[in-house]
Amino acid sequence: MKSLEAIIATNNKHKLEEIRDMLFDCDITIKSKKDVNLEGLVIVEDGSTFEENATIKAKTVMNLTNSIAIADDSGLEVLALGNRPGVDTAIYAGENATDVENNDKLLRELKDVPYEKRKAKFVCVMVVAFPSGKTLTARGECYGIIALECKGNSGFGFDPLFVIEEYNLTLAELGKDIKNQISHRANALKKLKRVLLDDTRG
Repeated sequence: MKSLEAIIATNNKHKLEEIRDMLFDCDITIKSKKDVNLEGLVIVEDGSTFEENATIKAKTVMNLTNSIAIADDSGLEVLALGNRPGVDTAIYAGENATDVENNDKLLRELKDVPYEKRKAKFVCVMVVAFPSGKTLTARGECYGIIALECKGNSGFGFDPLFVIEEYNLTLAELGKDIKNQISHRANALKKLKRVLLDDTRG
């Protein structure tokens, strides 16, 4: 893969750190929105799908910087809740809700749902927007089950409630190293790296 420079279109420091960690073996120089003086930029994510929102973010930053931009849109889909919270994952308990508030709301909504029926998946869509107008898209998923209570101190968001059945531990208990191998974001980035490699070869 030829050397690339890309801006990660997120204000979420946890996502930025994960993406940097996962792309460490690629010849890509990662910059944050802060690095290009866009730290205060608020992007209205009014799409109805993860793909639409990721594209909005990537294209907005690309257009403002005339540089390659990578955006992630991700969320939790719980089968018993009709795949909610979905694209509203970050604001599940309100516009400025904390992780604790979002987790508490999820536990309340599932309080009468037995453990075996709390199946869920994390979804991540990564979009790369190029100044040429071209975009590349990759989707990753991670399957699990929602715990009866929060467990673990690693990760962020719904990680303390998302049990990976293979390990019988939440993502917050598994820690960063394992999470960065099996998560929805990891799976999307694996695909994205292959797409980028094929694109640069072409």
